[in-house]
Amino acid sequence: MKILRIIAVLSAVAIASLLRAEQSQEPHVGGSRTALPTSSSALQCRTDINPALRYYQAFLEMPNLPEADHQDLFVREWRGQPLDNRFGELVSRYDVEFRLLREAAGAEVPCDWGIDLTEGPDALLPGLARAKAAAQVTRFRVMWHLKNGRQAEARDDLLAAFTLGRNVSRDGVLVSALVQMAMENIIESVVAENFFQWQPETLQQIIDGLSAAPARGTIAQCIPAEKQSFHDWLLRKVRALQVESAGDGAKTLERLSELFARVGGEAEPDQQFAARVIKAGGGTADGVLRLIGELAPLYDKVTLLMNLPHGPFEEQMAQFMAEVDRNPNPLIPKLFTVFAKCRTKEFSAVVKQAMVRAGVEYKLRGEAGLKSVTDPCGDGPFAVRRYVFKGEDRGFELRSAYDGPGHAVVLIFVEKDGTPFMIDGKNAGKRLPTPN
Repeated sequence: MKILRIIAVLSAVAIASLLRAEQSQEPHVGGSRTALPTSSSALQCRTDINPALRYYQAFLEMPNLPEADHQDLFVREWRGQPLDNRFGELVSRYDVEFRLLREAAGAEVPCDWGIDLTEGPDALLPGLARAKAAAQVTRFRVMWHLKNGRQAEARDDLLAAFTLGRNVSRDGVLVSALVQMAMENIIESVVAENFFQWQPETLQQIIDGLSAAPARGTIAQCIPAEKQSFHDWLLRKVRALQVESAGDGAKTLERLSELFARVGGEAEPDQQFAARVIKAGGGTADGVLRLIGELAPLYDKVTLLMNLPHGPFEEQMAQFMAEVDRNPNPLIPKLFTVFAKCRTKEFSAVVKQAMVRAGVEYKLRGEAGLKSVTDPCGDGPFAVRRYVFKGEDRGFELRSAYDGPGHAVVLIFVEKDGTPFMIDGKNAGKRLPTPN
């Protein structure tokens, strides 16, 4: 399925390969102003320029690192290690890109990426891989700024990248919303893993900046674009090939097979999926159009599901997925099974941002501050405990009542430097794996 292929393309390895290639293949489909603290030079820039234009300019300024430099920066584990001048020279190559990212964050006009969804799953999404790469570079730049006592620079880079993540989802495309969440996860982890280095006033400014960023694009808001990119596009494609085939039944079936093999395939065309669609449609274009028409009411139903809170969502989504799995229309499980996991990721994203706020409140105002932030998927504040790594107190851990990913959502705030460890996810608290 195209959506799954896109998600795979946006993995860290694929992004690295994409950015090193001079001619790359772009991913396909499958804001309000931020109160961001900025330098005096940034305050003088125009705020009436479409942020997407500034972002595209920033991506053009992203350095194309030689292989040795790329390996040194992205593959080597720098956390917990002395940061030398070589590290500083590498991260400084991104100065121009991040200047433009900061300027884009101050825009007062909506972010419009210019994506043409009439192209369906073939619509290019050229900014996604580069946006996520910018979030990854933010981790290194924040480390370098903090090492050199530049709290404001670290804050500004971090908030500019967070704002970029929020603006990524402005096109309303599902995979863009997923990349937004991945970027949020990176940026929020950078706050927690460097907790011992942030000054109290900077932490408060970061929280204020996160709150002032454009609203998160939600999974529910992506349903219209999904319908346009698949249901509407498939209707147009099948009707067009009917006209082009001019009553030639054999040619029509051949074209249908090509179309649905491409839609159903991930790494390569899926001929078996195409055969199932054509068979379910009775071997005619009219029958296949009927199958496509059955998708429309499900988009309305899944929109309602994506707006449900934790608890009611899991119960009703399980019922919906059972109906999807039993449906004889092959298009329905192909296009609708993705939504359950997407909503789970969304709950986790909402919880983690609340954790960052709670962690800062706990740092600045103690127990009262912690209790002032409610677990979005729980009945009260987050559970807190000291975190000890190899016999040494290294910080504190916040734990949510939410366990949708298959494990409790936790976030460890590092208050003392030392051997790096995983601060979130199912392996939270374990030592960072040695890079290959």
